[in-house]
Amino acid sequence: MTQSRLMNVSIMIKKTLYFGNPAYLSTRNDQLVINLPNAQGLDNQSGSNAIPIEDIGVLITDHQQITITHSLLEKLVANNCAVITCNSSHHPQGLLLPLDGNSIQSERYRHQLSASVPLKKQMWQQTIKAKIENQAQLLKNERNIPIDNMLHWASSVTSGDGDNHEARAAAYFWANLFPIDGFRRGRDEAPPNNLLNYGYAILRAIVARGLVASGLLPTLGIHHQNRYNAYCLADDIMEPYRPFVDKTVLEIVNTQSSFNELTKEVKWKLLSIPQLDVIINDKRSPLMVAISQTTASVYSCFEGSSRKIAYPQFPDTWNA
Repeated sequence: MTQSRLMNVSIMIKKTLYFGNPAYLSTRNDQLVINLPNAQGLDNQSGSNAIPIEDIGVLITDHQQITITHSLLEKLVANNCAVITCNSSHHPQGLLLPLDGNSIQSERYRHQLSASVPLKKQMWQQTIKAKIENQAQLLKNERNIPIDNMLHWASSVTSGDGDNHEARAAAYFWANLFPIDGFRRGRDEAPPNNLLNYGYAILRAIVARGLVASGLLPTLGIHHQNRYNAYCLADDIMEPYRPFVDKTVLEIVNTQSSFNELTKEVKWKLLSIPQLDVIINDKRSPLMVAISQTTASVYSCFEGSSRKIAYPQFPDTWNA
């Protein structure tokens, strides 16, 4: 990025802060104190240089010359802030979360660890059904694509998705979402996969943060089981939220002359993901708040007081 900038994309939710230039980040009086070289303040207008730590949900550092004090990290983690570090290619690489995000942590761990296989398969069934329904709605709203097959696959998902309707829906979804000849979804494939990867990394961090706040282990999934993956449950629970990232990337593709690189404008758009409008429990809510409701319902399933995960849907009119 060509100029120092802090991106604040919070509306009645925890703030997402992004630093893409040299900065010294410290703490004083339970506030994040920001020192940007050659700058008057955060935006060179207000002169402000401090933000209450309790207001921060996600902090992203994306420059090799950012210094952050241990005391600040301690306070951020204590307030359940997800700290994301980016690599030299400006893609999220590391995620720091608290070890104990809930007052009855051990009890909640026990409920999660003792969850039966049938319960986890039923939870995965709900997850994939919600994901396919959201993918179908996105195709209908934005591409005017027939979705009867998608809705059929969603209604046909069985416990554990043994017939792999997720893969069938994904093939149809990715073949029709972007108006780009030869597009293929893959982490290392051509753009806009770079934008999808970045957006999913932000989403993953928010979901992991919500799981920790709900007293759950983000490592122990209901479906994903990769022994090298520290966030299997986060990868499970974020599935129905992915289409909201896809929607944001589609908007970028449709409006930007180039999307081969993660420019300042593109990052700004992707960092708005936590405040996207979703419908959850029949009410409109910012995505970050909705994720907290989802993760709380996941625990309720493990604990036995509920059998239903609260997942989001697209609002009738986007950003109305």
